[in-house]
Amino acid sequence: MTKEGDMNDIDDSYQTNYRSITVRTTDGSTINGKVNISPDQRVSELFTQRDVSFIVMVDVVLKDAVGKIRFINKDHIVWVEPEDL
Repeated sequence: MTKEGDMNDIDDSYQTNYRSITVRTTDGSTINGKVNISPDQRVSELFTQRDVSFIVMVDVVLKDAVGKIRFINKDHIVWVEPEDL
């Protein structure tokens, strides 16, 4: 490890892997955005983890909001559609 504060100290094992998804909520809202998952993870795993109540979406498009971050309660999700690669 290098000196504290050195830019080379960044953990290379952490990578951002954004996937675009569409979410429909119980109030009828359709939310388009992205979620960050690990490279070996599937989008569905975000929604089946029982110990996590919320998902975090970035670059959200919802009504008049564009590019926002939203925390979505999984109890209020009807369906999720990942964008095909």
